[in-house]
Amino acid sequence: MRKGSDLLVAALENEGVERIFGIPGEENLDVVESIRRSSIELVLTRHEQAAAFMAATYGRLTGKPGVCITTLGPGALNLTTGAAYAHLGAWPMIMITGQKGVLSSRQARFQVVDIVTTMRPLTKLARQIVSPRMIPTLVREAFRTAEEERPGPVLLELPEDIAAETCEDVPLVPTHPVERPLASAEALERAAALILDARRPLVMVGAAASRPQMTGDLAQFVLRTGIPYFTTQMGKGTVPGGTELYMGTAALSERDYVHEAIERADLIVTIGHDTVEKPPFIMGAGGPQVVHVGYQPAHVEQVYFPQAEVIGDLGPSLRLLADRVEGRLPQAQALLPLREGILARIAARATEDRFTPQRLVHDIRQVIPPDGIVALDNGMYKIWFARNYRTRVANTLLLDNALATMGAGLPSAIVAAMLHPDRRVMAVCGDGGFMMNSQEMATAVRLKLNLVVLVIEDGAYGMIRWKQAVDRFPDFGMTFNNPDFVKYAEAYGAKGTRVSAIGDFAPTLERAFREGGVQLVTVPIDYSENIRVLVDELRERLPVSGAL
Repeated sequence: MRKGSDLLVAALENEGVERIFGIPGEENLDVVESIRRSSIELVLTRHEQAAAFMAATYGRLTGKPGVCITTLGPGALNLTTGAAYAHLGAWPMIMITGQKGVLSSRQARFQVVDIVTTMRPLTKLARQIVSPRMIPTLVREAFRTAEEERPGPVLLELPEDIAAETCEDVPLVPTHPVERPLASAEALERAAALILDARRPLVMVGAAASRPQMTGDLAQFVLRTGIPYFTTQMGKGTVPGGTELYMGTAALSERDYVHEAIERADLIVTIGHDTVEKPPFIMGAGGPQVVHVGYQPAHVEQVYFPQAEVIGDLGPSLRLLADRVEGRLPQAQALLPLREGILARIAARATEDRFTPQRLVHDIRQVIPPDGIVALDNGMYKIWFARNYRTRVANTLLLDNALATMGAGLPSAIVAAMLHPDRRVMAVCGDGGFMMNSQEMATAVRLKLNLVVLVIEDGAYGMIRWKQAVDRFPDFGMTFNNPDFVKYAEAYGAKGTRVSAIGDFAPTLERAFREGGVQLVTVPIDYSENIRVLVDELRERLPVSGAL
């Protein structure tokens, strides 16, 4: 005989779960005891939202569902933002929540919220477990659903009486790999014909190309075809080789320097594009044709309506497509002369003796090795990292361009530091986003992580304030006061450092990494560049060098 909670934890072990993030409650105590007697580590967080961000980031970095646990009602509701984060980002995650007994209840409706119904729009699957005998099957179904394309979150609600109920031992369901279909020959031929006819082709690499299971087939496609490429914000770093063909990252939807290549292209091959991202370019009449290569069919939108689609496992699809066009594209690099000018314009003024976004990104790139991981929160600096931060390895810039929620940067960095203790890991947060989950500094210190947390101070919700100015609204309601971040870090047992001269910035980061432990570094920022570059300069965008 085994309790329901024992069956649940055994099923999780069967799925290869090594850690669970979260804050259990009294309705989970049987599960907590089963975890205590298992091989699974319980990573206690200081807020349920942070636990969901951590589980989602685990899924993002490993391709295997991250797991988080909360109690019923208020604890479970705190997962909703994290569920949406995983749902829009396409990261596999399992949420386990508690509930009052369903067979009998002596507390009426105290703290009872219909979490299953609440979570259905935010998940791929939401189920309440009503019998311990069904636990092995439901857990296997949950993991399979979370991993299948398009990956995402799944909710399992386990009432306390079902967790405590005993039943005969139920066999676990064997795991099996997720199989992805191959693209049809007809679709490959249609796509190849469009590519062969193109005079100025361009490749765009999107979010789905950063799935951990992706192979070198993406890099090989670029190298075999010789077509220049650009990336979406979440597609950065997905082509480890052939970077001499990199044209830039679309940090904005239009008018940026990389859009000069996009506007001149007559065909764009989008690889792994997901319209959940803010549009990297906007399709319209007279614009380039688009071939969509993805795990799933394109979501047709007003701004995205491909003329051809290649649907199936990305790696094999790209290999088969390259087989059909390699050596037959004499005009593959027609747009490449624009590359030097585009990259030079973006990198301009990156070493000025001021706390500009360009300088901060430049100096951070100097101290982060190619495999180092930077986890961004959400704020104005995200645009500058998307434009200016060069990556050569997938998932080394954890940038959220889907839900784009504040508060996720620090929890994401914590998981990256746990998974990759041998790499340099940095969280980059604005002062607004940092304070939304800053309590997780305590978690990082307790876990004895090596982690640098950069807090960029402007005393405002900077992106909204910038947009307010761009739209010519009065400057109102977006500023605030901050605590002393150095003392704040020290209160958690971390080390805090304030940088007051830009020349000290890179040396301070280097010293923080060498010393190890949890280090908070705070810097001011000069956001006057937002208007100068992202509005005024791009409004009068000068042609990039490189005649075609």
